[in-house]
Amino acid sequence: MKRLKRNDSLPRPGTVIYAGIADLVLVLVFAAVGRASHAEQNPVLGAAATAWPFVAGLALGWLASRAWRAPLRLWPHGVAVWAITIAAGMVFRLLSGQSAQLPFVVVALIVLAVFLLGHRAVAGRLSRRTKHAPAEGF
Repeated sequence: MKRLKRNDSLPRPGTVIYAGIADLVLVLVFAAVGRASHAEQNPVLGAAATAWPFVAGLALGWLASRAWRAPLRLWPHGVAVWAITIAAGMVFRLLSGQSAQLPFVVVALIVLAVFLLGHRAVAGRLSRRTKHAPAEGF
């Protein structure tokens, strides 16, 4: 087992929880918004059918990249989570009989990049800003 160096640190549990929940919610939002443009009898089932391959891909992305070690880092963790979410999501869609036509793939690439990398960029910047802010009080 690798020992941590003095300046190495694991993220706070709250940071890991935030990143995991944010990723999950954003993948679900991607699926729900995408399905909202289709007239369906049951939009919840439609969104779930669209979401599950990407949720499974997201889980694989977290495991493969060990994103919990640096959940807000864009490179390599965030990019790996995004790339694996897309690749695995498309494979799972195809294996389950769903389509993966080029326009859908392009939209998924762009939207999930904005979502999964964007929230990391914003949260990482806010985190750095609060670390360097002067302490208030006496």
